[in-house]
Amino acid sequence: MAFQAAIPPGGTWFDTLKKSFVDVPVDSSNGNAIPTSEFLEAAESLTTLFDLLGSLAFTPVKNDMIGNIKKVRDRQLASPNESSTIQSLVLNELKSKKHISAEGLLWLVRGLDFTSQALRHTLQNPDVELSTSFRNAYTGTLKPHHSFMVKPIFSAAMSATPYKKDFYVKMGNEEKAKVDMAEWLDALEGQVKVLKEFQERKEAKW
Repeated sequence: MAFQAAIPPGGTWFDTLKKSFVDVPVDSSNGNAIPTSEFLEAAESLTTLFDLLGSLAFTPVKNDMIGNIKKVRDRQLASPNESSTIQSLVLNELKSKKHISAEGLLWLVRGLDFTSQALRHTLQNPDVELSTSFRNAYTGTLKPHHSFMVKPIFSAAMSATPYKKDFYVKMGNEEKAKVDMAEWLDALEGQVKVLKEFQERKEAKW
């Protein structure tokens, strides 16, 4: 489980990440292959964002993402030679007539898409509070796939976000945080796009 490290003086939350999506290489010469270990480390690092938001209401959101990361990592550990990239991991699992990690990845990508959309909206709309950005992102990503029992739990978290001014205080140096966030989001959004397109391929379905 990922825990938030202390933000260095003059730095931001992004400086505390064990692995950033910026540092995950996407191999465009090999079908946009994404390395499994680096991607999972970056996703795990992202989950400390939910600690930063400062409400226990986000615990189920964080735990859900960590659980899906574990499903993918368990497959990687069980079959390392077939799992060097996210795409090869899924395709090789599906050949064995199983889809535990493939389903975990599906939900993980939805969670990453939700997070990226919420933060992108936050960055692009300085006068809009986080609660609005997170609610809009939830409605467009995770909510359509959640059961009637799960929706209230996640909806409660969307309303528990801090005020934007307090959020940036938690982030560290506000101006640097905005620059770092834009770079991090560019990388995250690119990888989410690659994986969503991959998951639409016939051979990636079960």
